[in-house]
Amino acid sequence: MMKTIVLKVNPQHPDPASIARAAAIIRRGGLVAFPTETVYGLGADALNAQAVLGIFHAKERPAHDPLIVHIADPEQLREIAVQIPDVAWTLAQEFWPGPLTLVLYKAPQVPSEVTAGGNTVAVRLPAHPVARALIRQAGTPIAAPSANRFGHVSPTRAEHVLRDLGGRIDLILDGGSTPVGVESTVLSLISSPPVILRPGGVSREALAHCLGPVVLRSEITARNQPALSPGMTLKHYAPSATLRLYAGERATALRAMHRVAEQYLRAGHQVGLLLVDEDVPAFRDLPAVVQNLGSVTDMATVAHRLFAGLRALDEAGVTVILTRDLGTEGLALAIRDRLTRAAAGQVILVDEKTQGDSRR
Repeated sequence: MMKTIVLKVNPQHPDPASIARAAAIIRRGGLVAFPTETVYGLGADALNAQAVLGIFHAKERPAHDPLIVHIADPEQLREIAVQIPDVAWTLAQEFWPGPLTLVLYKAPQVPSEVTAGGNTVAVRLPAHPVARALIRQAGTPIAAPSANRFGHVSPTRAEHVLRDLGGRIDLILDGGSTPVGVESTVLSLISSPPVILRPGGVSREALAHCLGPVVLRSEITARNQPALSPGMTLKHYAPSATLRLYAGERATALRAMHRVAEQYLRAGHQVGLLLVDEDVPAFRDLPAVVQNLGSVTDMATVAHRLFAGLRALDEAGVTVILTRDLGTEGLALAIRDRLTRAAAGQVILVDEKTQGDSRR
């Protein structure tokens, strides 16, 4: 087993020597984890098929799940994609650098290992200074999924990466906590109107303001079938504990959660609660482990804390996590997507009459 080196870097002004060391590893076909504004990515030279295969091996990621290619300048898009429509440049001007991934037809030099054998490629230009410095110094686009074991909770801190991938990768650039906390929005420009394959850090409302109508695809990728985008499998972003996601009117959902939490506690389980500030008082009478996500009025903070909260509950040894759906406005749509997949698609709908346990 290799030794994974961890180098601390200033997230806004990374040390050039540390970046040069990481870039040299990328150029020779190695693996480097680095912070983006969304989550930590596990990077390899996107044009080196053997290096890309190293990502799949380290993550235990199935070959049918494609990767996102990260670039440092909009003009690099021409190296990765062909038949680039004008709308791609409009979106790049509006949202890059930032948490928006565009799906386009791939250029011939992009290895099929990056695209799960498909003819399209996902590309984005990250906003994080460490990520952009690394791509520039490496002199090549970098393929980078989240830097965790496949299907597990995404990493938003270097220690999350080390816990999942320590001994499997060459180096981690530790730039502190990632600011956004959920992955990029993936938007396919292959069809018209554009299709959101994965909601994320750029909201559906922001895209619609720029483009007009956009379609949200809720399709789940069948097992062992090539995916159009990362993060489309039924179970993804999942903690070790069982996650139960409740949807419906707030007061009714909280009552249902409280009742189920009591049942689990009586059965000897350690219960975790992933809650917004406003929901905490409803559970103060229970000896449960609470992770606070912040106020429901501040979805940016909720998104920022989401994955770290799930990991903290796992580390506390809980066997079940109860949480509530927060809607579809702005970043709440991305949060819903991550929690739904963490719950393997099992969303518990509650209403006043049944008090819950109707699943969709």
